[in-house]
Amino acid sequence: MAWNGEALVGFDLETTGTDPLESRVVTASIVEVRGGAVTGQLDWLADPGVRIPDQASAIHGISSERAAAEGRPAREVADEVAATLTRYWARGVPVVAYNASFDLSLLSAELRRHGLPSLAERMGGTGIGPVIDPYTIDRAVDRYRRGKRTLEAVCGEYGVELTRAHQASADALAAVRVALAIAERHPQVAALDPAELHRRQIGWYRAWAENFQDFLRRKGDQDAVVDPVWPLRGEPVAATS
Repeated sequence: MAWNGEALVGFDLETTGTDPLESRVVTASIVEVRGGAVTGQLDWLADPGVRIPDQASAIHGISSERAAAEGRPAREVADEVAATLTRYWARGVPVVAYNASFDLSLLSAELRRHGLPSLAERMGGTGIGPVIDPYTIDRAVDRYRRGKRTLEAVCGEYGVELTRAHQASADALAAVRVALAIAERHPQVAALDPAELHRRQIGWYRAWAENFQDFLRRKGDQDAVVDPVWPLRGEPVAATS
């Protein structure tokens, strides 16, 4: 059976900022989905240990005061999220994350920050994956479509309902449903096994990054650098077989 007919796991973080190597986890959600229906869900609220900027709170609705009062230590949350993801990977279940390079790089940075085993170490050094990133796939299969590629915009393109944007559980579920919608519209994506799809995304993301970097430099930003590494920086990226 094609991957879009099997179990998938949606993953999303809401954070203190937009730099994946410096920002901290505020909320996390892992949602297990089969056939578009939720079959399991885990949610976390973390105390990031730093003040949450007002701009970030305005997006995801979590204030510094609430995170400090109700959140669990960030070290515990990062450890549990990483353990959960790697258990799914060990079973061969793909993890779906919209703009996966952000969420996974941020989680990886949190693990380093707290002296915890990396995702790759938890996988026995085999590399993480498979990861399915609708953001990367959509840009590859519909490269010339105009308009934004935010999760909300892409949900609109594929007819996926997203009523609580920037709530981790809602975004995680929407990412899975967008992945399923892409597979339905583009059968060549559904036909790839998860490990091969993971490998293709590495190349697709690199090609996009190189093209975007060239575009920025042609526009006058001669020092522009767009990181071409997917799905996360600083760890092996090959999918497990």
